[in-house]
Amino acid sequence: MKSKKLSEAIINTFEKNGFVLSEPDILLDSNYIIERSGEKFKNSIFTFENEEGKTMCLRPDLTVASCINYIKNKTFSKIYYSGQAYRRINEKGAKFIINQLGIEIFGSKDKIKDDFKVISTIVNSVKKIKSKKLKIKVGDISLFNSLIYALDMPERWKLRLIRHFWRPKYFEELLKRLEKNTDIDSVTFVTDKKRFREMKKMSQGQLIAGRSISEILNRFEKKFKDPRSFDEGKKIVQIIKSFLRINCKLSKLDEKLKTFIKKNNLEKNIFKDLKSIKNLRNLKQDVNFISNFGRDVEYYTGVVFEVFDGKKEIARGGRYDNLLKSLGAKKNTQAVGAAINLKNI
Repeated sequence: MKSKKLSEAIINTFEKNGFVLSEPDILLDSNYIIERSGEKFKNSIFTFENEEGKTMCLRPDLTVASCINYIKNKTFSKIYYSGQAYRRINEKGAKFIINQLGIEIFGSKDKIKDDFKVISTIVNSVKKIKSKKLKIKVGDISLFNSLIYALDMPERWKLRLIRHFWRPKYFEELLKRLEKNTDIDSVTFVTDKKRFREMKKMSQGQLIAGRSISEILNRFEKKFKDPRSFDEGKKIVQIIKSFLRINCKLSKLDEKLKTFIKKNNLEKNIFKDLKSIKNLRNLKQDVNFISNFGRDVEYYTGVVFEVFDGKKEIARGGRYDNLLKSLGAKKNTQAVGAAINLKNI
């Protein structure tokens, strides 16, 4: 089936499931993207100056572009898109034009229902044009966050591990430091205090890398109050690594988590919010849960998934409840979405 017919078949399924076409801008304010999305797109976007001397960029991602469109133009809350994204990819032979076809639910009011709606819509779209022998990988970033907050360690370490979970290599370095109790040096600590005093004089609502001055100051205060010594790092690291090795059929997840909790003497209810991930059993597909999955995209906050056929990734997506606020929304707006990789169908 040719690409155009593939797209038409998929879009037909999207529309039957209540998703409405959205056409986000191709050109975006590059400073707006970098300031609110962190380092993720900084080295990958294509930038240029317009006639007014303003730095613009080609949209690096249609999820981000659709979020901006939703914030600015109050579009429909259930949308689909079909178009191209443009970004540098540091792989030999990789193309910088990426065809994206996907769906998003903004202002998601029912996490369980909407997570299932997005994944089932994607799966049903692919089934109509592809082998029905699909497999699904799922993870849940919120479970990792719940574990970290439940562990008995200084607040500064909790913030670091959660903030850098999406950067596996750096995350491993953090675990090594935590295991050996190698914290920041005294010079860095003094510099932080100086910066803290400077920022207290600035406008509290001003944004830096997507966070307000008041949010940054709050983190600084927690950091200064935290004890500098911590002797349980090795034990904590063992627990974290044990969690990140969980890999099982979704139907076995309850059993795996109970064993993990009992073995590590943790509170029984630390993973209390499992309804959304467990509801995916209703897909009636081969679903595998991997605790270490979905860490390569910075903005995911909950369920993450990938649909694949053999070794080919057909689609992927997840929940991102903090992205819209980081892009300029007045408050946190729950959202979930996914995109299909046409070239692998």
